[in-house]
Amino acid sequence: MEDQEMQLKVKRVTDKFTESMYVLANEPSIALYRLQEHVRRSLPELVQHKTDMQSWEEQSQGAIYTVEYACSAVKSMKNSSLYFKNIDGLLHQTISLKEQMSSLQGRRL
Repeated sequence: MEDQEMQLKVKRVTDKFTESMYVLANEPSIALYRLQEHVRRSLPELVQHKTDMQSWEEQSQGAIYTVEYACSAVKSMKNSSLYFKNIDGLLHQTISLKEQMSSLQGRRL
């Protein structure tokens, strides 16, 4: 009787040991399979995100260039206030000369 119990216990231990060895032997391949499965599922989405980010970066770079160009144009306009004052003075002179010419022409007629 003890012999049968011992054989039963030994069989259980060997079965558990065999099952554990089987799981350990197959665990890396299962992990690699799961990893490959995950990469295969998530890679297209990651590629799409990368493409979107590159597109947004290009649009952002274009907007930054436009803003920098506008800022430099405003700065150059600020620096040219002297020229605008000269133009204003010349326009006033031209208007007064035109009025003088008109009044001289009116006297001649």
